[in-house]
Amino acid sequence: MVDLTRRRFLQSAAAASTFAAPVAARAPRSGAGWLRAPVAIASGNGLQAVELAVQRMIEGWRPVDAAVAGVELVENDPNDDSVGLGGLPNEDGVVELDACVMDGPSGLGGAVGALQNIKNPAQVALKVMRHTDHVLLVGEGALRFARAHGFAEENLLTEASRKAWLEWREKRSARDKWVSPDENGEHGREWFQKYKHKTGTIHLGAIAANGDVGSCTTTSGLAFKIPGRVGDSPLLGCGNYCDNDVGTGGATGRGEACILANGGSFVVHQMALGKSPLDACLEACRRVVRLTKVKRLLDEKGRPDFQVQFYAANKSGETGAAALYAGKYAVCDAAGARLVDLASLYDEPPR
Repeated sequence: MVDLTRRRFLQSAAAASTFAAPVAARAPRSGAGWLRAPVAIASGNGLQAVELAVQRMIEGWRPVDAAVAGVELVENDPNDDSVGLGGLPNEDGVVELDACVMDGPSGLGGAVGALQNIKNPAQVALKVMRHTDHVLLVGEGALRFARAHGFAEENLLTEASRKAWLEWREKRSARDKWVSPDENGEHGREWFQKYKHKTGTIHLGAIAANGDVGSCTTTSGLAFKIPGRVGDSPLLGCGNYCDNDVGTGGATGRGEACILANGGSFVVHQMALGKSPLDACLEACRRVVRLTKVKRLLDEKGRPDFQVQFYAANKSGETGAAALYAGKYAVCDAAGARLVDLASLYDEPPR
């Protein structure tokens, strides 16, 4: 567990949040429905998020509300360039955010895509779920909806993300009028390698002590993407899915691969068929490998030349996560919050 100072920080951060008051959780069932404690699982950048989500569920919040509260910590962090404030922008230098939520007890979901100027898209997705008969709002329509619900607009580019975008513009092509100081030399190639796999997302799945489930995924998407590009994160069944009879599943990494594999729902359906969370995630990884056939997406060994990670938790409180290549994920349960090694199909990182 994190120390007392960190815990107080999390509590004060949550208290100052703009997060709306959650719907009250249902009373826990007696008997087999009980877990020792709520459980949360997230991508590796969600260590603080899973601890806060568990704390909120202990306080009686529904899992979906707890998940959104957890990811808000990361959305608000200007030093995390994968989501929210400070997220790496599209090719025009504009930060566009995607998110979706799903609520197990009601079976409802909400999502926003290509949302600009609002740093907490997961909260807006929650409003879509609770205040409309729709599931997904995008672009200008999503922004108007956020404004109507009192979300403040702000410039989401930090100085660091702005400089990264400018450097990308300078290095990306010899055919445009942007020129790199090093004239696209060796350093330029190294720089592109650094950002080749830069996707960035946080997924968080939450299981309450009574077995109810909820989940959330939020992202700034692929770095320097084509404006309007939407990845898997706001698409229910791809980057995020839950079923109150089974559990939660989600994904981070190359969004296009997760969309084509229907990753989140595939993981949950594998658990419904009897697989453990870990085995369900490994099966999803194998599905991505099987569906990746185009040569430009494969390395010299015929493996996917990108990273995808899957995360799962079932109603019994068991968790598991797996990826194409090695990495870490975050989990919080009765034993506390910690980072754990992902199971992986391959040891070597993508080139």
